[in-house]
Amino acid sequence: MKNSEEKYIEARRKVQKIKDFYTHLMVFIVVNLLLFGINWYTIDLSYPWFLWVFFGWGIGLAFDYLKAFDKNPMFSKDWEERKINEYMNEEHDQHRWE
Repeated sequence: MKNSEEKYIEARRKVQKIKDFYTHLMVFIVVNLLLFGINWYTIDLSYPWFLWVFFGWGIGLAFDYLKAFDKNPMFSKDWEERKINEYMNEEHDQHRWE
């Protein structure tokens, strides 16, 4: 059972992760708009090289989103808790039968 201080620290950590994601998103938008402008101005988009940066960075941003909003189904806190309980119960059952 968590006390109120631990809950506060955890909530603050979650809010910080979300804040960091939105900062990352804003930098992503500004830099990619700048790169689009440079690409359009220099070669008139005959070769849209800025898309390489956009998609590569976009993949990283997607993972950052998953982490910030706890959307990762494989390694979320719930998954961790279930696995910990599973191993604890497994060990408890083994000792009971010995």
